Amino acid sequence: MKARNLFNFGPALGYFFRKNDPNRHTNFNLRSMHFINKLSMAMFLVGLLVMLFRYVL
Repeated sequence: MKARNLFNFGPALGYFFRKNDPNRHTNFNLRSMHFINKLSMAMFLVGLLVMLFRYVL
């Protein structure tokens, strides 16, 4: 396994910017679940960037 595969954030970033599917039924629970998922991934990526920044300095 190469290091490039370990740091492939393409699917995670695609989750943030994908469009809504008009054929899929949505409700409050589903919207809140997706919001919490996006928030947790954003917090993880920010934490990862902070750790990398501290390691470099």
